[in-house]
Amino acid sequence: MGTIQLGLLASLLAGLATGVGALPILFFKQIPARMVNIMLGGAAGVMLAATSFSLVVPGIEYGNAVWPGLGVYVVIAGMLLGAVFLDRVDNWLPHEHFAVRKEGTTSTGKEGPESHLKRIWLFIFAITIHNFPEGLAVGVGFGTGDVGGGTSLAIGIGIQNMPEGLAVALPLLGLGYSRTRAIGYAVLTGLVEPIGGLLGVGAVSMFSQVLPFGLAFAAGAMLFVISDEIIPETHSKGRSRSATFGVMVGFVIMMALDNLLG
Repeated sequence: MGTIQLGLLASLLAGLATGVGALPILFFKQIPARMVNIMLGGAAGVMLAATSFSLVVPGIEYGNAVWPGLGVYVVIAGMLLGAVFLDRVDNWLPHEHFAVRKEGTTSTGKEGPESHLKRIWLFIFAITIHNFPEGLAVGVGFGTGDVGGGTSLAIGIGIQNMPEGLAVALPLLGLGYSRTRAIGYAVLTGLVEPIGGLLGVGAVSMFSQVLPFGLAFAAGAMLFVISDEIIPETHSKGRSRSATFGVMVGFVIMMALDNLLG
């Protein structure tokens, strides 16, 4: 199987993990808010480690190989552009932010139209904004030719997608949607990742000089999501200490995966 096919398959499987994460709603009507906080904290930790070890460090190394001595500057530029890109998309696309509101439930903070149908699409837009750079990161990771490193990154992204899938499904269930439909929407939100993965691995495979910038761009976009969305959500309603330990555990798991598989 070629590099492009591997990158596409890995990003697809990572995206489908959102549906896996939503499966607990088949057995439980309510998930304790503290547990959701811990899971989201773990997702943030995984993303932080992936950003550091699977994107930034290789980006500097590849940058120095292409432009000796300039790798760190290429990565700085790429990260800043990735963050600005996510900031602009976040402002251009109306969406709703997921938040833990009270013990046992999750709901949303409203930004935009009240229409029931539009509200569902706002959910999808919100997760699309977050999942695209993750798929891009997986694709770029495989574009390096390091299958082990790309695999560890895909596994890490898949792990952190699970609590995101649960965060999608729970409020949909609260809006009156059936368990099957809520899980279906959670799966749908993850399917943007193969698109990002295909773009990432395709661009890197065709233009090797894009690789360090692509790694940095994905890192900046992911770091923006961690700082702007996930960590603030886990600290917004107290119980932040549990979420902090979730971040630590997620970081360690991803660090171990990166070293053992990479």
